[in-house]
Amino acid sequence: MAEVKRVMGIFAHPDDPEFFAGGTFARWASEGAHITFVLATSGDKGSSDPQMTHERLIEIREQEERAAAAVLGVAEVVFLRYPDGELQPTLELRRDLTRLIRLKRPDIVVTCDPTVFWYGTTSINHPDHRAIGAATLEAVYPTARDRLNFIEQERDEGLSPHKVQQVYISGTQSATTKVDVTAHLETKIRALREHKSQIADMEAMAERQRSNKDAESPDDAPRYMEHFRVITFNR
Repeated sequence: MAEVKRVMGIFAHPDDPEFFAGGTFARWASEGAHITFVLATSGDKGSSDPQMTHERLIEIREQEERAAAAVLGVAEVVFLRYPDGELQPTLELRRDLTRLIRLKRPDIVVTCDPTVFWYGTTSINHPDHRAIGAATLEAVYPTARDRLNFIEQERDEGLSPHKVQQVYISGTQSATTKVDVTAHLETKIRALREHKSQIADMEAMAERQRSNKDAESPDDAPRYMEHFRVITFNR
């Protein structure tokens, strides 16, 4: 695999980076990548506790995400604090993501697939996942690349255009690439264990992760893969 230098994971909620691509982020961090997570929301609706408030849940979930990111080896976590469950691929969100792409200048951006509405017959994809995927792809191309888009970022903030080299789209049903995360599966599980407010049964979660081996690997030597649709831009 080519050397990875700067990576930005852009997702909707705390725990999305770990569930969608935690093994890949752990692998890249171990190989020396500088990784930034951007979370559009702080997951302020993700609780069934009748005593929970939006403000308290924001604090809890941001702490959990920072702890999980530290387990993976992620350098920085940025929260945009859009309302959970209400995310839309607006120009405002695209502007915020464009600013961060121009500021952090990632080689690779990882996000969600905006085209997936359901998985099989038992699961509907969260609308925030679709929204962040759409806004991220639009920020990567053409917005962050072309200087006259949000020209005030260059004029007032000194942020020059930036061309991302690759986009890794997670949670997709049209994957083109598998990343072998076998050596980093337990790191992914440790990171997921930090999301105590969201995962009721930690051992069941760990078992699901460990049982999800690659179908082509033998039972006595299981391999674990994360799947992406990868877009590589011509320079």
